[in-house]
Amino acid sequence: MRLVTILRVLAAVAVVTSISLFAPLDSARAWLTPLPKSVEAQVDAATHYGLDGVIVYWDDPRGVGHTYAAGWFDRDKKIPAKPDALFKIASISKLYIAAATVQLVADGQLALDASLKSLLPAYSDKIPQSERITLAMLIQHRSGIYNFTDLENYPWDNPPKSNADTLAMILGMPLVFPPGTETRYSNTNYILLGEIMDRTLGYSHHQYIQQRFLNPLGLKDTYHVLADAEINRVMSGYHVGYDKDIKRNDFVNPGGSMVATAKDVAVFVRALNDGSLLSNRAQALYGDLYQFGHTGLVPGFQSIARYHPALDAVVVEFVNTSGGNSTLTLGVVYRRIVKILERQAQRG
Repeated sequence: MRLVTILRVLAAVAVVTSISLFAPLDSARAWLTPLPKSVEAQVDAATHYGLDGVIVYWDDPRGVGHTYAAGWFDRDKKIPAKPDALFKIASISKLYIAAATVQLVADGQLALDASLKSLLPAYSDKIPQSERITLAMLIQHRSGIYNFTDLENYPWDNPPKSNADTLAMILGMPLVFPPGTETRYSNTNYILLGEIMDRTLGYSHHQYIQQRFLNPLGLKDTYHVLADAEINRVMSGYHVGYDKDIKRNDFVNPGGSMVATAKDVAVFVRALNDGSLLSNRAQALYGDLYQFGHTGLVPGFQSIARYHPALDAVVVEFVNTSGGNSTLTLGVVYRRIVKILERQAQRG
């Protein structure tokens, strides 16, 4: 069976499962098992609940990082999970795109109330009401533009190789809602933000993010697209019901394309939260526009990266399994890790 068919079937099953009164067995066992005393023990236990491989990184208030890994880096070759493995961070990439866009606004190169029509004239007659859709609406998922990954025929097993090819799939479609009236997640918004930055800068927004954020933070294990990364360092990815490793299945669109280590993601998320990433004006703007942590999901790869103020800690979790009950289990394991850290903090 083709991967795209399996993904559609399991997506439908996941919807039914998520509204069930009872959690799936693996996730329920993960939640009900007595809480271990250490994060390391919880990471080791996570692979007992249907997850192929797990990487967790957290930094403490002293700035010391802690990394743990369990399960498989490569299930077929029986290579154990590696704490410094590269991982497809999927929509966590949106934090980088949003931060870069807001910094350009703060620097006067873009305006939040500028219309999509003025920012990308080439699409003005292909996206309805482009004159009413603003830059701020794109950042906040309030544009009403259709989410291309919701398309019934979206080719998950062979994703489009360019922004133009992806956008062509939804151009001309009606808006899901009038601009600014609702909030609904749409990956299409972030392709458009990438296109807007490229046009504004006169060069790739990848270069801007590299020079403005990654280089100053010393993030040498963060890549804008899979093709830039050393493939042998990228963790294998698996989808329930599909036996093959799908790590080479490439997603190139802004807001879903980046590859990084858990440590690099944690460093970026901390800088975004503590104000050291953005200028003062950009930081103030960002707080009103977008979130400071994110989740990520593409076939074979799921992730969570958040800053927890009460702990003064960033916690990042990578799981190289998608489908089935894995998303629910990912969240359960993450919450248990945070709970362990809270208990440790209480004990001093």
